[in-house]
Amino acid sequence: PLAGIDASNVKQLGLAWFVDLDTHRGQEATPLIIDGVLYSTSAWSKVQAIDAASGKLLWQYDPKVPGETGVKACCDTVNRGVAAYEGKLFLGTLDGRLVALDAATGNEVWSVVTVDQTKAYTITGAPRVIKGKVIIGNGGAEFGVRGYISAYDAQSGKMLWRFYTVPGDPSKPFEAPILEQAAKTWRGEWWKLGGGGTVWDSMAYDPELDLLYIGTGNGSPWNQQYRSPGGGDNLFLSAIVALKPDSGE
Repeated sequence: PLAGIDASNVKQLGLAWFVDLDTHRGQEATPLIIDGVLYSTSAWSKVQAIDAASGKLLWQYDPKVPGETGVKACCDTVNRGVAAYEGKLFLGTLDGRLVALDAATGNEVWSVVTVDQTKAYTITGAPRVIKGKVIIGNGGAEFGVRGYISAYDAQSGKMLWRFYTVPGDPSKPFEAPILEQAAKTWRGEWWKLGGGGTVWDSMAYDPELDLLYIGTGNGSPWNQQYRSPGGGDNLFLSAIVALKPDSGE
């Protein structure tokens, strides 16, 4: 324990154990430790359960992401970790699935596709769970996609709501009233280029205010002269957005 480490004994710190992963690709996960088990993820969206005291691998889950998905990822086939809730782990896969696992066994409980897999969407970020809702975003703003964040029922995998971070085609009904206001900050025919603004990670929840905060990514394409000729704030790119987690409003 940290309380047992001080200036007199810190020099005694050393390696307790290590685990060899089955890949040389990038690793960016933040592990969770629950009841003595360390849950982490590795490249290609694999999940590991490891005995935190001994380093023994208890199980590994492989979602078998197709290798050709790697070309859609701007920054390697990384994964940033899982979320945990009521005996389940939740994972976003590089090819755009949201997966629920039994935390004790690693067996798949449910899986849903949460992106248009014909486009350059990926998921490398960790989900969040708020009051029984699994919140997941995606990446791909570098490659011409439209950003959004979705909420799914933790028990069934049913989608409950979706919030788009950039407005779509203004000739069609907007998915939310706020997007009509956001559209006034765009120029040209941005919707044909995707717009960007993906919620690729960076989510936080304040239980006192009951607000979910999301960070949105860059525009697509990056060059605003193409994305939005004539300028504009291009909401909600590169922004912090507060949402009501029950409704996505």
